[in-house]
Amino acid sequence: MASEQIGLETHLRSIIPDGTLPSLRQDILPKLLQSIEDVSKVLRNEATVSQVGTANAFGDDQLNVDVLAEKAIRSAISKCPSIVTASSEEDPVERSTSSPSSKPASENEEVYTLAFDPLDGSSIIAPNWTVGTIMGLWQSSTALKQDPSKQIAAILGVLGPRTTAVVALRIPGCQATCFEVAYGSQGEIQVVKPNIQLHEPPFKTRYFAPANLRAAAYDQKYMSLINHFITQAYTLRYCGGLVPDIVHTLVKGHGVYVNPVSEKSKPKLRRLYELLPIALIIECAGGLAAEVETGKSILSREVQDTDERGGLVCGTKEEVELVLKMLIG
Repeated sequence: MASEQIGLETHLRSIIPDGTLPSLRQDILPKLLQSIEDVSKVLRNEATVSQVGTANAFGDDQLNVDVLAEKAIRSAISKCPSIVTASSEEDPVERSTSSPSSKPASENEEVYTLAFDPLDGSSIIAPNWTVGTIMGLWQSSTALKQDPSKQIAAILGVLGPRTTAVVALRIPGCQATCFEVAYGSQGEIQVVKPNIQLHEPPFKTRYFAPANLRAAAYDQKYMSLINHFITQAYTLRYCGGLVPDIVHTLVKGHGVYVNPVSEKSKPKLRRLYELLPIALIIECAGGLAAEVETGKSILSREVQDTDERGGLVCGTKEEVELVLKMLIG
């Protein structure tokens, strides 16, 4: 018999005490999670995936579904008065979301900025593979030059055969938590896993996801790492989509994702829109997320610019430490 599911409102009340960030609990999280379902409807209703002839500010060609996903999330933001600024990978400038007639926020009001990637995985969407949405919510009017602890929530939307989302919350004074939601046939949001935690050793099955595998042709350390995974009978689980590969680790309770950086493999993942939200989710689930270049925590330094990029190793603590040892010593 399936376990009884919990409504989103009930679960949020159990993890966010009364009087603590009421807008976050009652308004922002429900609407942002609903926007994930809205993005999934966009994908289901688009018969084709095609370039629209424009590029975002980073020079990446835009797809029709990129534009529509951005629009769906911007619509949700417009219904959340406490989100006063937002930026995305499609429009990487922090812009005010308030109307000109809006009153300035008082010192006691909740103020947030949202940094998001509306549709992560454009390279694998044409063959109809699972893709995702990434969001990081900051308790500030800007995410730039802020202590990373200001990022108090992150969401990974999984857009595949089912639509689900993983949510992490690290609110000052509250227990950090990570949970999964799914969407019912009537649009209701149900908490299907109220507490996601990576497993402790010993591990029955060990998983690895090696991004940019061709870099092993030029990087002997990365090649040695791949050979280690193979000879130690790890199970390969890699689809080329950042969100589904990370969520696989969370669902299975074990895994390590590696995106290396070298002279011939420049960093591609943007810190604000991808690395920091993923790091918060992995840490709230009991894992580690580190810069593959330095071994330092992803969440150890501020974001200075929206186009900052980096490599990534994240997942089960023991596996991340092994990767860092083999790649950087």
